[in-house]
Amino acid sequence: MTSELTGTSALVTGGTSGIGRAAAVALARLGAHVVLSGRDAARGNRVVEEIRAAGGQASFVAADLRDEASARELVTRAERLVGQVDILVNNAGVFPFGPTDQMAETDFDSVFNLNVKVPYFLVARLAPGMAKRGKGAIINVTTMVAEFGKAGMGLYGASKAALVLLTKSWAAEYGPSGVRVNAVSPGPTRTEGTAPLGENLDHLAAEGPAGRPGSPEEIADAIAFLASDRSSFVHGAVVPVDGGRIAV
Repeated sequence: MTSELTGTSALVTGGTSGIGRAAAVALARLGAHVVLSGRDAARGNRVVEEIRAAGGQASFVAADLRDEASARELVTRAERLVGQVDILVNNAGVFPFGPTDQMAETDFDSVFNLNVKVPYFLVARLAPGMAKRGKGAIINVTTMVAEFGKAGMGLYGASKAALVLLTKSWAAEYGPSGVRVNAVSPGPTRTEGTAPLGENLDHLAAEGPAGRPGSPEEIADAIAFLASDRSSFVHGAVVPVDGGRIAV
């Protein structure tokens, strides 16, 4: 354990598995009291136990994020646990892949509700308090397919492209008050959520210079950097952690 983030608190959405879990562990290792949210209480409590066993501080809040009301309720419950939220990691997301004509309106709504609406209202609730205190960090998790077209990934990519624009707008809005807003853009990453892709994940990853999928911990390292004062001069950036895929 280190003390870089001692005395701070972090809220990580979708923190029960994959990139969110790795981010929660990484932030706790730096000394933050991490509140992680998710729908699966059993998995959430396992992450909390893991962090506490390593000497860190963590709490779990069960949340089915889908709209402004659920975002508001999550903030209220998180603040009851830690008093104030200094770091927000907007990681929770849904990523259905498939042809445009096979996506129903319910698919469209569920993707934009979780990937765009929820982060928007979490920031609306938390950023003003950070700005009033003169310090805070918001990290949005986007995707490489927000940067280029890929067949079957238009809906997911479009939702994350909206989050890229919001990252830059929020940096302009809250940065002058001391709140740093940035994003991490993962490439193919081997997680529970991407497991159904099977060999397709390897094929997608092979298109980049690294030639392999990333690990959740590799993405989490970038999130931890953006949450810390080591990135004190970084505002409105979208950091690619994609094995170099957008470079080719």
